[in-house]
Amino acid sequence: MAKLKDLAAMEDRLVAGHGMCLGCGIPLIFKIILRATEDPLIIANATGCLEVCTTIFPRTSWNVTWIHSAFENAASTIAGVESMYKALKKKGRIPEDKKIKFLGVGGDGGTYDIGLQALSGAVERGHDIVYVCYDNNAYANTGGQRSSATPFGASATTSPEGAESPGKLQRRKDLTKILVAHNIPYVAQASPNRWQDLYKKAQKAFEIEGPAFLNVLCFCPTEWKYDESQGIRLAQTAIDTCVWPLYEVENGKYKINYIPKEKKPVLEWIKPQGRFRHLFKEENAWVLEEYQKQVDEDWEELNKLAKL
Repeated sequence: MAKLKDLAAMEDRLVAGHGMCLGCGIPLIFKIILRATEDPLIIANATGCLEVCTTIFPRTSWNVTWIHSAFENAASTIAGVESMYKALKKKGRIPEDKKIKFLGVGGDGGTYDIGLQALSGAVERGHDIVYVCYDNNAYANTGGQRSSATPFGASATTSPEGAESPGKLQRRKDLTKILVAHNIPYVAQASPNRWQDLYKKAQKAFEIEGPAFLNVLCFCPTEWKYDESQGIRLAQTAIDTCVWPLYEVENGKYKINYIPKEKKPVLEWIKPQGRFRHLFKEENAWVLEEYQKQVDEDWEELNKLAKL
């Protein structure tokens, strides 16, 4: 089992000087993931919070080879680099025993939506890459618009609550399930508050031959509208309510990594967040009921899949 002091002693591949918001979950997520391999690493990073906040000219917080891709093509970019690496090995220009890891990164806007086609193509072709989505449930870098990862009932700048609507009316897209349907070697959901679980999953993803996908919940005080000191606590509530279950699918086999001793009501996840504040109006009570129903159905289905 990994020890925090050992991870802290490792080289930091995402260093100080970035411009993330106070309480943002992104630095924590990637400080853990980037320690999960000691091999040389090449990263293709889609436009988004991580890219913008770590590479404001003329500074960079990256201590590895890093490529900025457009919003839609981080997966294509890293797949191309991985293909070049294999070609150069065949030509003898890279030693056969030299290992390099390839990582594609995007937020939910650049992964669930804009970059889905590129990601689907890259994993279907079987590239030996890892792709990480940091899911903060919104287009947080461009004004807080709703994405397909935005939860049912949440208010966002393009799905605001008001007289005509109680927030986003569409059910959140289950991207993890979509990646499982590609029949790739490894898919997992994780959260930074369970850092050992995230670290183990990142290790597996880097070690497995072929495409691997990690979907990581990323708390966002700016768009979720909660006290920035409460991110870890809120992430724990997400897994205790089963809003964000922790599980992995290795070669088609499901495994749930965390089962709450007592499954908490979704209300506990909603209460601290300003984006759900309007749901406590009497006329929006049905939204809370529907959200709870959706979470219960998804949790029941996941348990059935894990018992297969």
